[in-house]
Amino acid sequence: MKRTTVLLADDHAIVVEGLRRVLEPAFDVVGMVADGLALVKATEKLKPDVVVVDVSMPHLNGIDAARQIRATNQRTKIVFLSMHPDVVYASEALQAGGSAYVLKSSAGIEIVTAIREALRGGTFVTPAIDKGTLEAQIRRDQRSPDALRTLSPRRREVLQMVAEGRTTKEIAEILQISPRTVEFHRYRAMESLGLHTVAELVQYAIKHRMVSP
Repeated sequence: MKRTTVLLADDHAIVVEGLRRVLEPAFDVVGMVADGLALVKATEKLKPDVVVVDVSMPHLNGIDAARQIRATNQRTKIVFLSMHPDVVYASEALQAGGSAYVLKSSAGIEIVTAIREALRGGTFVTPAIDKGTLEAQIRRDQRSPDALRTLSPRRREVLQMVAEGRTTKEIAEILQISPRTVEFHRYRAMESLGLHTVAELVQYAIKHRMVSP
């Protein structure tokens, strides 16, 4: 009988190794990546049954990575890991196509249950988050969608990396596009969001959970 395949995504090697040890008795861990862009590419290549992804990752955060995966792949289940017992994070994660939201602090206990529930077509949310409060947050988010969601995936990538402090040249090399294209996307993203300085951009990215403070 074919075992469920799992791809792990977290930029902390000790977390990934801990997850691998917990999951390998029950699942086949087919890969481990350290950023959101690598996750999107690895998911396309490996086509795992499940991806376990940290909400906060460099280059591309886990939520935006999930959105990109969902644009072309409805089969792979997405299980989010987070340090934050926060309904806002959980709401974003589920709306991005996640089937589960697990806290890192209790992942050793919750992660296998979360994956099995996702594979059954259900949803698992850490008991640390009240279900009713989460449902209310999702309804609020759906009534008032954030302007950030109107940006293209490429502009969100550029926006996050600018907020991380990367130079235009570094972003161009990571995304394999020209520096002028990076500057164009940065300008149009900031214009769309009503931002005028890099400092405003960083604060916006933190507020909207694209990067950690």
